[in-house]
Amino acid sequence: MSLFANRNAAVLSWKLLPILAISLALAGCALSEAEPPNPDLAKVKKEQDEPRKVGSGRSFEALTKVESVPLPAAAPGWNVERVASGQDDWEPAVAVDPGNANYVYQLLTRYTGPKPCGNCKLPSTILRRSIDGGATWLPDQWLKQTTKAQYDPQIKVDINGNVHAAFLNGTTPGSTYVRSTDRGVTWSAGIDWSGGGRKPQWNDHPWLGVSRDGMHVYIGFNSSDSYVVASHNGGLTFSLPVKMNTDSRYYFHQGVSISPSNGNIAYIATSDFSSGNTYNGDAFIRVWKTTNGGTSWGTPTLIDTSRDVPACGWAAGCYTGFLGSTPNMAIDSAGKLLIAYHVNSTPNVPEQMYTRTSTDGVTWTTRVQISVASASVHNAFPSVVAHPTTANDFRVTWQDDRQQSQTGWNTWYRRTTNGGTSWDPAIRVSDLTTGAPYKNANGYAFPYGDYLDLAVGPNGVNQVIWGAGASYTGPGGVWYTSGQ
Repeated sequence: MSLFANRNAAVLSWKLLPILAISLALAGCALSEAEPPNPDLAKVKKEQDEPRKVGSGRSFEALTKVESVPLPAAAPGWNVERVASGQDDWEPAVAVDPGNANYVYQLLTRYTGPKPCGNCKLPSTILRRSIDGGATWLPDQWLKQTTKAQYDPQIKVDINGNVHAAFLNGTTPGSTYVRSTDRGVTWSAGIDWSGGGRKPQWNDHPWLGVSRDGMHVYIGFNSSDSYVVASHNGGLTFSLPVKMNTDSRYYFHQGVSISPSNGNIAYIATSDFSSGNTYNGDAFIRVWKTTNGGTSWGTPTLIDTSRDVPACGWAAGCYTGFLGSTPNMAIDSAGKLLIAYHVNSTPNVPEQMYTRTSTDGVTWTTRVQISVASASVHNAFPSVVAHPTTANDFRVTWQDDRQQSQTGWNTWYRRTTNGGTSWDPAIRVSDLTTGAPYKNANGYAFPYGDYLDLAVGPNGVNQVIWGAGASYTGPGGVWYTSGQ
């Protein structure tokens, strides 16, 4: 699902689908007809007033070039970007084994193609596994077969090679955790927290954090309010959901970090808005801290404030709120936190990307702008990662439209080796100008999904993954690259 798709049900109406088809036809974009439209995707699925992104039931499969092996990019040390498939994929996640960089894992939200089972629905979560550092990939497999549409995949790997994943299995039972002890070949039964008389009755948008040793697992999710569950036995059992906030604002989790020296100390980054449907007024970026394993979270630290979000009506299906403020956060081996987020100071104008650091999650440095110095450039969807063993080594990736306003989006990467004091020059990792109908000389038409992901292995090699598409409605695909 879209992190902000639950902001405005009206714009996700089925009435947009013929408009999209006409627009694509006029642009000379042929849609694959290999699969008939899925009736489950032709309407908004609502549970507890939570609308979902509507899939068109179509893809650019026939017009997408899928490369099976990496090629060197113009940027030294990097590979040319590749697309995971020609299917309509969005909202991806990536993880690298911190003890063995050969093992790389990707999760994709797939809207087209075969269903996992006869009574399964699309979208569903695809798992991709590599045993050679992301150079090649084993055949796609389903993460978990369920009878509900799946969204919001998350994946992490601990030092023992155990793979932890979370995804949204509808909004009831909602956020679901699974674990693999054989490098993703088989998975445990899911653990979930809503439905069947449990509270909250529904939940949305899980965000996963796992300690290096794999013993401490925290998952934040929302049910309008902010909730978190925690495990301190490697994901075998979890606490009941703990409500974090006391106000009536609408929360989203976008970063979970666990102290490398004490698994009972953890931090969660959130953004919150006036409601889940109208996102007028200020938005707040906050960091929450627990020192007792998630039993309580106390008063969060306000990191920054953003004014009304910029519109994105030029992209079919997009609605005010999609480009709203989102943070992401990581913690290094010495316990330093770095948060990246985007905000504006004037209502309705593009938001800029900033970073701040902290050693305790309470006191933070002044913000540093890492986006291009232009108030007209939109910035969105940061992902932050720390090197697994080297302190002060943080990497950030995000999307912006500096190459061409509104229609020339790209994925960018920057690195700091001094804890955020200064940053290396930005690298454009979305380097292809062809390969799918939504690719162009300036990048790609629009971000596809409202988060991307970044992971780094023990060898220092980055794994970057993101969605790109024709519009919010799509179709689109998931792209990835690696390098350092």
